[in-house]
Amino acid sequence: MSRIAFINAHLLDAASGLDGLGGLLVEGGRIAEVGAIATPADATVIDCDGRLLAPALIDTRVFKVEPAAAIAGGVVKVCLMPDQSPVLDGPAAIERVRRLGQDVVKVRPLAAATRALEGRKLAEIGLALEAGACAVATGRRGIMDTGVMLRLLQYASGFDALVVAHAEDETLTDGTCATESDYALRLGLPAASTLAESLMVERDVRLAEATGARLHIAQVTCAASIDAVRRAKHRGVRVSCGVTPAHFLLNDFAIGDYRTFARLSPPLRTEADRLAVVEGLRDGTIDVIASGHDPRTQEDKRLPFAQAEAGMVGVETLLAASLSLVHNDILDLPTLMTKLTSKPAALFGLNGGRLDVGQAADLLLFDAGAPWQIDAETLRSTAKNTPLDRLLVQGRVRGVWRDGRDVLTN
Repeated sequence: MSRIAFINAHLLDAASGLDGLGGLLVEGGRIAEVGAIATPADATVIDCDGRLLAPALIDTRVFKVEPAAAIAGGVVKVCLMPDQSPVLDGPAAIERVRRLGQDVVKVRPLAAATRALEGRKLAEIGLALEAGACAVATGRRGIMDTGVMLRLLQYASGFDALVVAHAEDETLTDGTCATESDYALRLGLPAASTLAESLMVERDVRLAEATGARLHIAQVTCAASIDAVRRAKHRGVRVSCGVTPAHFLLNDFAIGDYRTFARLSPPLRTEADRLAVVEGLRDGTIDVIASGHDPRTQEDKRLPFAQAEAGMVGVETLLAASLSLVHNDILDLPTLMTKLTSKPAALFGLNGGRLDVGQAADLLLFDAGAPWQIDAETLRSTAKNTPLDRLLVQGRVRGVWRDGRDVLTN
C-alpha cells in the first residue's frame, strides 16, 4: 500500500477543527492520520515547509470540464451544469458525463430541471439522480413559469434533492446587457433593473418555503436578493446561495471601454450592490463561492458589447481571487476555505472537503501570500475570457493531490 507523509504542514480545515502545524498521512489514497503522525519508514515524505495544507477545492458551478485549468487552481471536484450538448436531462447523459476527466478531476453532473432546459416540462429527475446527478439545476436561465417551478420543488423535495436556480426574470432582461445605472446610461447600453434578480429570488424562496424543498440560488449579486435570502434563513427556509469572485471584486465600471470579457450573467452590479455581496459573505448569508467557469470563444466575445455572449473563465483563478477577501480583512482564512470546500460538499451531498481520517486524500498545498498577476493569455483554459485579466492577486497553488496522487506535476 502506497504511503505519503506530509510533514511540517499548516493544516487548515475549520470543519474538522484544524488550524495549526502538524502532519498528515495518506495510505492507499485515503487520509489515515492527521495531526501528530508517525511517519512509516516506507512512506514518501513531503515537507510542506509550513505552507497551508487544506482539502482540495470543490467548484459547484462550471459549464465545461477543463482538468488542466481546474488542477492549476487547486480544484479536484467540479459540479458540471446541465447546459451541455446534449442537455443533461436524462440518466444516459448523466452517466456519460460522470466519466469526463475522471482520471484527474472528479466530475459530478447536475441534472437539468426541465426537458432541454426549456422551462416547460420536468425532466427525468428521479432517474437522473439515481444515475449519479448530485443536484437539479435550471441552468443558465431561470424557470419563468411559476407553476413549473412549484412542481419542480415539490417533486425534488420527495428526494430531498437540492434545486439550483438561476434567478433572472427574462421578461425584464430581454434585450439588455448591463445593470441599470447612470454608468450604463452614459455608455448607451440597454440595461435592466436588479428587480429582474430579486423578484425571482423572492418567488423561489417563497415556493421553497411552501414546499419544504432545498433551494440553492446559484448567484446572488444585488442587495435586495441578499436581504431576501438573509430573511428567509432567519425564518428557517432551507435556502442557500453562492456568488462568483467577479461580483465581489468588480462593479459595473469594469465594462468601461465596452470590455466584453466583463459581460456576465447576471451582469456586474453597482458599487452599492458589490458592497452588499461583500457583507453577505461576511455575515454568512452567502454560503459558497464558485467560479462560474464558462469558456467562450473569440467569436463569442469579439462582438459589440450588447451582442457578445455572457460568461467568464474562472476555475484557475478561483483560489487567488477568493483570497482577496482574506487579504482585505473581510473573512478569515478558515471561513473562506469553508466556503470553497466543506460547505459546498455538504450542500451538494459530495464526499470530501474535509481533512478527516477515512476521507479521500484530495489535498491542496498553497501559499496564501505569494503575489502574482493574472494574465489571461497564460491561463490553461482553452478560452481566455476573464474580466480579472491583469489583476494583482495573492495566493499560489503549490501542490494538488487527487486520491493521494500528485496531479499538479504529473
